[in-house]
Amino acid sequence: MNAPLYTVDILRLAATLPEPRALDRVDGSAELRSPTCGSVVRTEVQVDSGRVTALSQHVQACAFGQASASLLAAGAIGKCPVEVAAAVDALAAWLDGTAGTPGDWPGLEALAPARSRKGRHGAILLPFRTLAAALEPAR
Repeated sequence: MNAPLYTVDILRLAATLPEPRALDRVDGSAELRSPTCGSVVRTEVQVDSGRVTALSQHVQACAFGQASASLLAAGAIGKCPVEVAAAVDALAAWLDGTAGTPGDWPGLEALAPARSRKGRHGAILLPFRTLAAALEPAR
């Protein structure tokens, strides 16, 4: 018997995704769409000394995309562009099976049920790729 795709952890993470909010200052923003599933994420960041100090996301995605965005929001403060780029690479490698762990970003193991579902990988990577793109001006 197959394990359920949408676990309680996935649904809990999706439900705890912070609402978009106005930032005091927007230092970078990006909006990306996943070509595989149509999910869309818009991210705005405030950056001081090269590190994320505030984040706002508008997420239109499945529960996996929302759960990923929730995990991203929980761990983004204090990250620099290099750390976010490394997180994208580590997460992509884990999803496609070339790495045994999703890297150092806290909580990503909760997304394990989607590793065997390639159609979900785009939605999971989208919040991280969008944050990386929003941080480009800070590089």
